[in-house]
Amino acid sequence: MKDGRRPECKACTAAKRRARYRKDPAAEIARVKAWQQANSERLNAYRRQRRSDPAVRRRDRSGHLRRKFGITIDEYEARLARQGGGCAICGRDEPPGGSLHVDHDHDSGRVRALLCVRCNNGIALFDEDPALLRYAADYVATARRITGLQRGGAVGEGPR
Repeated sequence: MKDGRRPECKACTAAKRRARYRKDPAAEIARVKAWQQANSERLNAYRRQRRSDPAVRRRDRSGHLRRKFGITIDEYEARLARQGGGCAICGRDEPPGGSLHVDHDHDSGRVRALLCVRCNNGIALFDEDPALLRYAADYVATARRITGLQRGGAVGEGPR
């Protein structure tokens, strides 16, 4: 309404929306998307405001960790402290304004460690295969020994 009030309570509105969604999910999704497109500036301002609130960010992160990995934000922070505040493999700190990835066993769902995006992606690219990772490590060590390259040198530069 013009005065900012609703003609009915939030609980009644929510119940009606749930009923509409159960009856025809596609129509309800289309209705929401149409509203979002028609009110994109308002929606974006609301989202920016929410993202800038540390309490909201913490609550959202906590919900994500609980739903996806079955851990609390306190458990995440305790694990991060046990790892020295950084990636369990390379030691990189959490990115500013971000967090480390929660590495987990995809079969059991068990959390293994907190990793930076590079280490997490590297393990995934090697199909989480320890033998393949060892072969890669042996290859890099051998290639460095043969070429005389130190860490950070470009391939094909040769010894300096």
